[in-house]
Amino acid sequence: MKKIYGCAVLSSALLLGGCVMAPGGDIDYSADQGPSMDEHVEVKGITFDLIRQQEAERKKVESQQTDNKTVSLDFANKLSSYEYEIGRGDILNIIVYDHPELTIPAGAERSSSDSGYVVQRDGTIFYPYVGRIRVEGKSVTQVRSIISSALQDYVADPQVNVNIASYRAKKAYVTGRVQNPGPQPITNIPLTLVDAVTQAGGVTNEADWHHIVLTRHGKRQVISLYDLLEDGYQGINGLIQDGDIIHVPDVGSQKVYVMGEVNRPQALPMGGYNLSLTDAIAQSGGIDELQAQPSGIFVIRRNADSDTSGKEATVYQLDISNSAAFVLGTEFELQPKDIVYVTAAPLARWNKVISLLLPSTNITRQGTSINNDF
Repeated sequence: MKKIYGCAVLSSALLLGGCVMAPGGDIDYSADQGPSMDEHVEVKGITFDLIRQQEAERKKVESQQTDNKTVSLDFANKLSSYEYEIGRGDILNIIVYDHPELTIPAGAERSSSDSGYVVQRDGTIFYPYVGRIRVEGKSVTQVRSIISSALQDYVADPQVNVNIASYRAKKAYVTGRVQNPGPQPITNIPLTLVDAVTQAGGVTNEADWHHIVLTRHGKRQVISLYDLLEDGYQGINGLIQDGDIIHVPDVGSQKVYVMGEVNRPQALPMGGYNLSLTDAIAQSGGIDELQAQPSGIFVIRRNADSDTSGKEATVYQLDISNSAAFVLGTEFELQPKDIVYVTAAPLARWNKVISLLLPSTNITRQGTSINNDF
């Protein structure tokens, strides 16, 4: 009876030993998988030719965009010609020099609304000797001219100055991943996209710089703040208008996933900068030199044109058996949702199998000892 028990223990150990061979093993699921995976995936080596090809494609895209110099000049013209138009709720400060009776006195304890003329809901203000004046939609220069002309019958050569004491009519809104979200007043100083984000305290570490959303009159426009700041493409740094909503989204899915034989597998955000393959590996603690296969660094990228190309994904392979190949990694730019996978060397896989087998050999030894005792 005791011999039977010893044999049973020994048999169990052998069975477990067969099971632990699964890691790194090759199990044939061809009966269930259908078509070969090769039909859906394209494999490319990361070489200097590939880097040159990608660089040529980037330059082609840039050449199709509007010339930066022309756009910058047009943008500068818009800034120089900008003039604020008065709106409802704004408070005007009007001074007629040498005629204090026509000027509301200002004081340290008087608010701007007490010492100025508030633009009413109908877009008008009331001014002595002139009556109601429609000022909505007009510049301060135009209002000054209207008041000067109307006072000619009462004041000889009136010297009038008009300015805006408080801007309360027009606002834009900055939301999302910025330090101080909230309304941004639109004033006589032109407000650009960069200005609005900067006045909101700048973006946070979790911000997606590539997909800033500008909503105007119900229409959404996606803008890359990264391209604007990195390349100086002023064509997308437009003037912000009343009611605009600028939303800075969370980095969300804009990440690269680093897995396999690296020291710190993780998801790396790509919100505010470009990321090369070498950057991603370095930020993940580097490859595990005892475990990693030098020729087995892969980047798996889903194809956007899978319907036309017939390939669901492209797998890029980097071989760093020669350390000089790291130069290729610094030039290979990753894209959001890329998967970087570092495979294990055959010896490392064998070591893992052995480590899993060790508990089984202990059980076998115990079973043999029991069998010898009886």
